[in-house]
Amino acid sequence: MLREAYTIAIETLSWMELRRLNERSALVRTAKQLNINNPGAMRLAYGLIVETTRRKNVIDKLINNVLAPKTLGEYDQGLQAFLRLYVYQTRVVRNWGKYNLKEAEAIASLGRSILGWEAMREIEPYLGFLLTRQIAPIIAEAPVAEKIALQTFNPTWFVEYCFKLFGKEGAAAFLQGNLNPPPTYIRINTLAGTEQEILGKLEAEGIKLEKTEPLKYTYKVLESKETLNNSASLKAGLFYVQDKASCFASEAANPASGSTVYDVCAAPGAKTTFLAQLMGNSGSIVSLDFSAKRMKTWQKETRRMHAANAEPVVADARVSIPVTGEADLVVLDPPCTSTGVFAKQPSAKWRLSPKSIQNMSEVQLQLINNCADKVKPGGTLTYSTCSITEEENEGVVEAFLKAHPDFRLVEIEPKIGVPGLKGLTACQRLYPHLHDCNGFFVARMQRVQ
Repeated sequence: MLREAYTIAIETLSWMELRRLNERSALVRTAKQLNINNPGAMRLAYGLIVETTRRKNVIDKLINNVLAPKTLGEYDQGLQAFLRLYVYQTRVVRNWGKYNLKEAEAIASLGRSILGWEAMREIEPYLGFLLTRQIAPIIAEAPVAEKIALQTFNPTWFVEYCFKLFGKEGAAAFLQGNLNPPPTYIRINTLAGTEQEILGKLEAEGIKLEKTEPLKYTYKVLESKETLNNSASLKAGLFYVQDKASCFASEAANPASGSTVYDVCAAPGAKTTFLAQLMGNSGSIVSLDFSAKRMKTWQKETRRMHAANAEPVVADARVSIPVTGEADLVVLDPPCTSTGVFAKQPSAKWRLSPKSIQNMSEVQLQLINNCADKVKPGGTLTYSTCSITEEENEGVVEAFLKAHPDFRLVEIEPKIGVPGLKGLTACQRLYPHLHDCNGFFVARMQRVQ
């Protein structure tokens, strides 16, 4: 199983570098390519991939220090992936402390069997140095921003960005809090039964929960006898695995029973199914997304979650929203840089640059501007992202309000976050280190009668 896991991990990390894929997409592609479906090997490989990717900068820093004057980038993708996994397994897992020579030799042997003796010969002389070189002096020599970047596993440019946004102390707290994934949360689906009935079934399955106040139907998972994906209750649509921040964004939209709702950028269906639940399956929801493939997932999820008042539309909302009439509520959760979910999706941070933020904010502004004339007078528009950047959040909202004076910010209930930046205090922000969830931004705007 270990050989299979390393084979998968090496190939997956290579695809991630070559095609800029995220962890799950690259893993699925690799499993099909190698025709490996051993669940144990897949789980082990996924853990290796995620944790190695999370610490990519500090692992690369050590490797490049040992390889100098050569650099990691001079080797082919398979060798790069192996070296990263080797350092993770022999050094990071042991907290950079005492190494186990037999373990290191076994991993080197795996590398030879997977990549071949000839390929491995290029890097064999460096493996011993990678076991003994200390990381602390290397980090100590780095400038302040890079030092924090290496300690918190973030790109240096992002650390510098956070310094400007939060100040050095606030940035350090945020980056430290973003090191580990937040707890798992679920949303109880009252379209499939009463809250108490479903809680009883989950308890019988060995799933222990804690209510997340003051949100509706949202619970933190304290313990589960088996993975939630294998739960019979999940398959029956009794709950949805959904982060606290995402649940909050849907609840903040406050859809009224019997109303008309447009859910823009709707796939894979978390928002749609919660909106349908809050509406008691009354009224109507039109859900738009540009990806036909993602909308197939949306269809599966809406069926599973018993959402009967929603219909799908495949369309690019950057161009237009091809729906006749206006809605009482338009909900927009556009594509974003995902800077609030780096702990869950570590590969995202290495694909980004400062330019990514600007590019994404331009797309978001196109989307929100196209939503404006789809809101009835007196109706509301809710905008949310899982990013913490100012440009994608307050910057987009500020530009939108300037271009559309018939809209005004309104207060959000419940209040579980902190006020927005740039004086937009009616908006709410959530942070991993403060709110035990993904980083998130939510704004609610009403079209004046």
